[in-house]
Amino acid sequence: MNNWLFIHEKLRASVPVIVLWVLDSEGSSPGRRGFKMVVAGDGQFSGTIGGGMMEHKMVEKARSLLNTGLRSVLLQRQYHDKSHQRDQSGMICSGSQLIAFVPLQPEQADLVGNLLAAFAERRDTLVALNPEGIATTGSPAERIAHFTYEDEDHWSYAERLDQRPVIHIIGAGHVGRALSQQMTLLNFYIKLYDNRPALNTFLENSFAHEKIVADYEKMEELIGDAPDDFVVIMTFGYRDDKTVFRQLAGRRFRYLGMLGSEVKTITLIRELGQEGLPADTWEHCFVPVGLPIYSKTAAEIAVSIAAEIIREKNRDLPTGRNYVTSE
Repeated sequence: MNNWLFIHEKLRASVPVIVLWVLDSEGSSPGRRGFKMVVAGDGQFSGTIGGGMMEHKMVEKARSLLNTGLRSVLLQRQYHDKSHQRDQSGMICSGSQLIAFVPLQPEQADLVGNLLAAFAERRDTLVALNPEGIATTGSPAERIAHFTYEDEDHWSYAERLDQRPVIHIIGAGHVGRALSQQMTLLNFYIKLYDNRPALNTFLENSFAHEKIVADYEKMEELIGDAPDDFVVIMTFGYRDDKTVFRQLAGRRFRYLGMLGSEVKTITLIRELGQEGLPADTWEHCFVPVGLPIYSKTAAEIAVSIAAEIIREKNRDLPTGRNYVTSE
């Protein structure tokens, strides 16, 4: 949201801006779909489209377009290799990205303000983009996240205004607080749950975006349908962990993990099996949670969990590296 706040501030101050907006990316392009960088007419900027020489060139082009008074959306493909004769970015990481130069004028401050107001009311607000510019409403296709392209005059793009992935941290103790802090640094939207409303680490957790006093018997309905979300269970004790895990283990999430020792994990899995829960219900879960890096402190445990989540979040993205394992 920082970019949109920056845009709104500049437009209200009668400063035009150009938004560099990555609409599509392939291969090992450093700038992924949805990345944005805002170049303002007063020389200031916000955000990134991937950095390096490519970003520098695009910023210089945006400044030139501001001086010439660009009024319509301009598309430019950037190739990150030497095999293309045109539109080379100067980088050699391979891949490409399609960048839209989107000009916004001071008279569009209200439009951006409306986007911010809509976002404040609900997190799933969409922003649409087409050759005419930014739109708050559009065709039915523009009401879901998408990118379609026929040619430079016929294309459509839409994305959620808030691109942050959501993590549900169930348990607001010391590790819950440390994990909240770590996931804030990684730009996650944090929902923190605990059944102890007076718990100091729950009340004093300033990193969580939402803090929910939860009945652990009703976690399934509290979280709802969230196949793209990340969930970490770390309640006060074994019984509550088991109560929550039993409800969520069979649900579809991007990631589901539970904190605990190997002994606790073995005990829980054995008991669930004896109670009739099929093994394939929890085989996809990360139990115990976190990479095995011998973490001891709350902060170290949070790092191990965050690293595992990053690995799963980015697993299917191209890296530009060939990983070779040795025996």
